[in-house]
Amino acid sequence: MHATPRPTAIPQDIEWRFPRHARSVGRARRLFREQATSWGLPPGTTDTAELLLSELMTNAYRHAKVPPGREIRARAFLDGALRVEVTDASPTLPVLRTPSTEEESGRGLTLVALLADAWGAEPREGGVGKVVWFELGLTP
Repeated sequence: MHATPRPTAIPQDIEWRFPRHARSVGRARRLFREQATSWGLPPGTTDTAELLLSELMTNAYRHAKVPPGREIRARAFLDGALRVEVTDASPTLPVLRTPSTEEESGRGLTLVALLADAWGAEPREGGVGKVVWFELGLTP
């Protein structure tokens, strides 16, 4: 009896590490889009997740007051829903706020709160810093 080879499973969990720099935001978007395509995610889910990932990455490089050389990590995984996490070395948790109409920034977390099915932020378990995350359902 011959065993039938099993197809190689597509990873359902991936993590990237980036330097704390503005260029990392675009790179994170590109890498996420490639992974979402390989997972076969619905286009609407991919577009929304890419936008929200961009917001969290931007917050991590702009607002995390950390020593030089600290990285930003982005992680995406599927487990009934798409969950995306961004980790940085700052212990300061983000606060959802309503910026005035004159402010040019400060709306990123509002977008996350409006478009994600769930989101949150917590201290990084067993490490330095925090994790900010969101989840999106996988319906087309």
